[in-house]
Amino acid sequence: MKKKDFVVVRYGHRDVRDYRVTSHCALVSRAFGASKMIVCESRDEIAENTIKGVNENWGGNFKVEFIQDWREVVLKLKKSGYKIVHLTMYGMQVQEVEKKLIKLNKIAIIVGSQKVEKEVYELADYNVSVTNQPHSEIAALAVFLDRVQQGKELDKKFLKSKLKIIPQEKGKKVINTKK
Repeated sequence: MKKKDFVVVRYGHRDVRDYRVTSHCALVSRAFGASKMIVCESRDEIAENTIKGVNENWGGNFKVEFIQDWREVVLKLKKSGYKIVHLTMYGMQVQEVEKKLIKLNKIAIIVGSQKVEKEVYELADYNVSVTNQPHSEIAALAVFLDRVQQGKELDKKFLKSKLKIIPQEKGKKVINTKK
């Protein structure tokens, strides 16, 4: 079976308002198996540094890129063979389309932060909702990535980590693997 590649496209990052949400989208993307997140609009060094620090301490090579023009990003991804999934509460319910999506090997997931232009809906191969109610884009991203990977991402190992959690029934235990 071919390795799946997930790229998250953060549509319309606004520095002051969105830095925590964008950082959390990146953290969820990384933890749930995406290879990178492309942030469209403006560069955010806080989000970028957050992910660099997480990669250094917890392993992996998740990347964050900043590109101004979302349209250019989406068209380039489509040309590279990615299917574009736009997460929106107005789309088809994930449980209705997940069997089709599970078969795909390259998925670019658009996660909005502001009012999304009509063109995004038209360029998307799939407009998908996790629920048709207002909710968090971070939660939608996590649920979507879990559904299309059927939970397999939860067993992902992150290479070159300095820190590792040892699961405990009670309390917490973190070991430094570089000592």
